[in-house]
Amino acid sequence: MRGDGADRAALRADCANCFGLCCVALTLTRSADFAVNKDAGQPCHNLQDDFRCGIHTELRTQGFPGCTVYDCFGAGQKVSQETFDGQDWRQAPQTAQQMFQVFPVMRQLHELLWYLTEALTLQAARPVHSEIRRALDTTERLTHVAPDAFADLDVAGHRDDVAALLLRTSELVRATAPRKKKRNHRGADLIGARLKGADLQGADLRGAYLIAADLTGADLRLADLIGADFRDAELSGADLTGSLFLTQAQINAARGDAGTKLPPSLSHPTHWDK
Repeated sequence: MRGDGADRAALRADCANCFGLCCVALTLTRSADFAVNKDAGQPCHNLQDDFRCGIHTELRTQGFPGCTVYDCFGAGQKVSQETFDGQDWRQAPQTAQQMFQVFPVMRQLHELLWYLTEALTLQAARPVHSEIRRALDTTERLTHVAPDAFADLDVAGHRDDVAALLLRTSELVRATAPRKKKRNHRGADLIGARLKGADLQGADLRGAYLIAADLTGADLRLADLIGADFRDAELSGADLTGSLFLTQAQINAARGDAGTKLPPSLSHPTHWDK
C-alpha cells in the first residue's frame, strides 16, 4: 500500500521556467535517438530565442526521439530560477559554463529525490521511513548549495548510499507480493524477450535490459523497475500499477496503449496514440 506521499510537482520538468538547459548543456551523438552531433555547451539548432524547442511537436518524426524520452526531474527550472536566480546564460554569458556544469549534477540529485519521495509513500517500507526521510532531507540540502560548490559534491557516494536504502525498501515491499517462485531478474539480458502475459508481480527487474521485449498484458505490479531499460518494449495492456521506482522517461521510451495501467504519478505518452 502507498500513503499520500509528498508533492512531486517540483520534480516534474517545467520547461517554461527553464533556460533550455537540456538543449544546451548535454552532448548529443548522432544515432537513432538524435539526428545530429552536438557538443556539451553548444545550443541545439532547434532551440529558439524563448528557450523553447522549435520542433517540439515533431521531435520523433524529425529524428529526435531521444529528446521525447529525456526527463530532468525538475532540475532545469531549479538551476535556472533558484541556483542562478533567474539569470539566463544568454543575458549573463559569464554564468553559462558553470550553469551547464551544475545542471547534470542537479539532475542526478533530483532523480534521487523522485525515488526517495516515492519510497516514503510505501507503507510496507515503514521500518526504514526514518532513514528515507534523512536521506531525502540530505539530498534536498545538496540541491541548495552555491553554484561553485556543486563541483565538490560527492554525488556518486551519495547515490551509493541512497541505492542501498532503496534496495532495502524494495525488498520490504516486494515481500508482500504473492510469490510462487523466486523472480530475480536484476540486470538480466531480456532484450527481445517474449514475456507476453508474464506473471512478474513482485519481480526484481532492477537494471534489466528489456529493450524491444514483448510485455503485452504482463503483470508488473510491485515489480522493482529502477533503472530497467524499456526502450521499444511493448507494454500494451500491461499492469504497472504499484510498480516500484518507475519513471516517466522509462515509460516514454516504451510502447503502449490505452490499456496500459500506470502508477498515478505517471501518464500515457502522447506518441502512444499515434
